[in-house]
Amino acid sequence: GIPIGGIEWYMPLFFDEMSDIFSYFSDNTIIYKHGNLDHACNHFWQETEKRFRLFAYDAERPILEPKDLLLKSDQFFKSINAYKKFELKRPEIFERIPDVSIDRKNIQPLAKLNQFISENSKRIFILADSLGRRETVSELLKVGGIKFKSADDWSESLNMNDQVVLTVSPVHQGYISSEHIVITESELYVNTVRQSKKHQRDKNFSSDAMVRDLSELKDGDPIVHEQYGVGRFRGLFNLDFGEGESEFLLLEYFGDDKLYIPVSNLDLISRYSGGPAETAPLHKLGSDQWDKAKKKALKQIHDTAADLLNIYSQRSIKKGYAFKINLQDYERFTDGFPFEETEDQLTAINAVMHDMESQKPMDRLICGDVGFGKTEVALRAAFIAANDGKQVAILVPTTLLAEQHYNNFMDRFSGSPIKIAEISRFKSKKEQAESLIKLANGEIDIIIGTHRLIQNDIKFKNLGLIIIDEEHRFGVRQKELLKAMRAEVDVLTLTATPIPRTLSMAMEGLREFSIISTPPQKRLSIKTFVNNYSEGIIREAVLREFNRGGQVYFLHNDVDTILSMKEKLKKLIPEARIEIAHGQMRERELERVMHDFYQQKANILLCTTIIETGIDIPSANTIIMNRADMFGLAQLHQLRGRVGRSHHQAYAYLLIDPDRKISSHAQKRLEAIQLLEDLG
Repeated sequence: GIPIGGIEWYMPLFFDEMSDIFSYFSDNTIIYKHGNLDHACNHFWQETEKRFRLFAYDAERPILEPKDLLLKSDQFFKSINAYKKFELKRPEIFERIPDVSIDRKNIQPLAKLNQFISENSKRIFILADSLGRRETVSELLKVGGIKFKSADDWSESLNMNDQVVLTVSPVHQGYISSEHIVITESELYVNTVRQSKKHQRDKNFSSDAMVRDLSELKDGDPIVHEQYGVGRFRGLFNLDFGEGESEFLLLEYFGDDKLYIPVSNLDLISRYSGGPAETAPLHKLGSDQWDKAKKKALKQIHDTAADLLNIYSQRSIKKGYAFKINLQDYERFTDGFPFEETEDQLTAINAVMHDMESQKPMDRLICGDVGFGKTEVALRAAFIAANDGKQVAILVPTTLLAEQHYNNFMDRFSGSPIKIAEISRFKSKKEQAESLIKLANGEIDIIIGTHRLIQNDIKFKNLGLIIIDEEHRFGVRQKELLKAMRAEVDVLTLTATPIPRTLSMAMEGLREFSIISTPPQKRLSIKTFVNNYSEGIIREAVLREFNRGGQVYFLHNDVDTILSMKEKLKKLIPEARIEIAHGQMRERELERVMHDFYQQKANILLCTTIIETGIDIPSANTIIMNRADMFGLAQLHQLRGRVGRSHHQAYAYLLIDPDRKISSHAQKRLEAIQLLEDLG
């Protein structure tokens, strides 16, 4: 079953004496002290006592006193004193480098660096991260009129007599010593973060490694037999038919029919991927169900193949537009990215740039978990297209996501001449009409919107790139229109959950495919708890988030009772500022609510699954899902991904009704989502 969250706090009831961490140290252990331990201990105990007083009288959730569970401050310091100690302090030996950052918006981007060099007679070493980065910095120094010599490494640079030397060394921070000055890329690119090249990854990694094999089958999992169709796996059995024991797979079909398959015939069996496991349609042995299903699938394959043949024949006949990338403008734009690119992200970005420079129209799928940096790939592709005079259409499935993308794009493109507009229900008819006229005239470079963008009355002057976010959420008609557009322009598709057909096309090489599977640096996995509905748990979870200045999603997927839930929360947490968001609200009111939550005017968003797609609020790091047993596994994963979008530890509380019996399938879903805490 599912372990109860916090069960470890009852361990003193089962043991006469508890061990602390010092019990595991040897006599020659050295304690490294860092920071103000007195302050940290006092603060910890103040918060612990507060939480204990909050729950001490909760009859439904009895708890032990902190003194029975945790080391008191005096005990902690007494234990530390029994060991040798080493206190870590950062000595201020060198002076810090003043502001010498590159200001690309200035007519003279290197003015600060030039002035610093002219005011110092000491030798100055400018360090790049790699030989490739050295060449980039070298070009900048030349443009800035700075006289320097280049060296391949630190030892070579020390043997040179020039005042300014550009070399390569993995130093992260510059300094001023009595003899010389070191300036690194951290000081030059102070408004951005250079990518680290030292990502340790499995060199044998491939997309195939993500596909699990039959060894992971569990009892009840649906499988597909090439000859007999869909059944359920019921385990491995040894059977003797007179020639010694052999191992067989037991498959269960409709009407409890059983089929034993020799392990030697494993090549005829594959996983079922046609939908949720619990609703897999079992076929009846001896009937023509499976043959009909195969014929229907074969017809769909032929239809799809015909469509693909038509699209790709057009793509091969028609030459696409080969975008020209102005590297200086591009690097100035990337300086606005305030995070460090992951290795996967850089690989995807480079692949997109290569595609766009080619005369073959791009059709690339970027697959990555929520919050892993797909939007940055789209931003850079859009910049390349717009900077080269082409228009960009960004297609999203919901108005909320359109608004989110619009805000992100407006922020990143601020200060540039590129014009951006949004077409969605959040804009008035007059605003939309004006935008469409400007779009047709070429006055708008980037347009963001829902399926309205692919209707027949939308005219572009010079469309060069379409970016599609979560294509699987569009209807059949919209997909047909998108299909036709693929032959004409570059297409970039972003998704966290690719549908089987899209994934299959990518894996077969019919569409280019990039995976972003590496979480951003400092991103933590989301701590997930499954509990019975409890007002004590809700109040504790909310107040813990409030105490660190954060916000909370409270998911209540029932519009009819959402107002009464708001009243319950107001009584339970009087200090909360609660807003409601659901799909039946008027568009303008919904826009106001989401804007207020984004601006932190509200600290609890009581909502339905309308938040499932794409709303990015880094300060919201706790989500509470009421009646979590009512959601599918993919939906639970997507909803949980609304939090944990920053370096803060995020929490997900999945609450179930203690008075209702949940199904075995729901139990398995909750167990799975609780165990699947890994990022990616």
